[in-house]
Amino acid sequence: MELKTLEEHQISQIIIEETLEDWKSITNVDVVIVGAGPSGLVAGKYAAEKGLKTVIFERRLSFGGGIGGGGMLLHKVVVTSPADEILRDAGCRLKEISNGVYALDTAEMMAKLATATVDAGAKIIFGVTVEDVIFRTDPLRITGVVIQWSAVHLAQLHVDPLGIKARAVIDATGHDAEVLTIVSKKIPEFNLKIPYEKSMYAPLGENLVLEKAGEIIPGLYATGMAVAAVYNLPRMGPIFSSMLLSGKKVAELVYEKLKK
Repeated sequence: MELKTLEEHQISQIIIEETLEDWKSITNVDVVIVGAGPSGLVAGKYAAEKGLKTVIFERRLSFGGGIGGGGMLLHKVVVTSPADEILRDAGCRLKEISNGVYALDTAEMMAKLATATVDAGAKIIFGVTVEDVIFRTDPLRITGVVIQWSAVHLAQLHVDPLGIKARAVIDATGHDAEVLTIVSKKIPEFNLKIPYEKSMYAPLGENLVLEKAGEIIPGLYATGMAVAAVYNLPRMGPIFSSMLLSGKKVAELVYEKLKK
């Protein structure tokens, strides 16, 4: 077998041309999701399946968010019904512990959720930090995000960012609710306060996160633990039912809003 080889400059040229082709497409999208954790991946999957042009920006160089850590670095997580249906839809293998209670490997959950999201048509871009939002008045609303390479932030360089237009922005950044926090600090007209999450109370937190997930201010939605930060809800630990279900719920809410 003879291996086909490329000159170094040819490799570079392919990467640059293909990347620029993608970037031309994702500067104006239906949905920007910030964070490729469990709720962000699920939101991306279902938004893309509904035909919405969807991009997920993840500041790290990997997907999965808090899934990989499991419970104190133990490689299992727990889900309950009906969230198991989302995982089965993604091809995950679940072990039933009791009626409606399941456990699965963190690596399988991360990999298969990400694969399902990409297969649905969502684009995941690593190493990008959302450092600000774009807004408009009359009516007051969020209309996009401002992005920068995460490496630029780590290097503490001053480099001007780029703007991405979106019909809907979903904050799936987890406990810190990073996008919502930016809005609370920089756009007082929204009168948005972020009290952040309460201490752990898993049963209550699971139900309330799912109940409260949705549009927080015009054009900006929250899913997963970002919801807990906005509404001062309890944290849950390594049970991911509401993370998954809130991602699907928000994708459906965005679709209903945008199709009007």
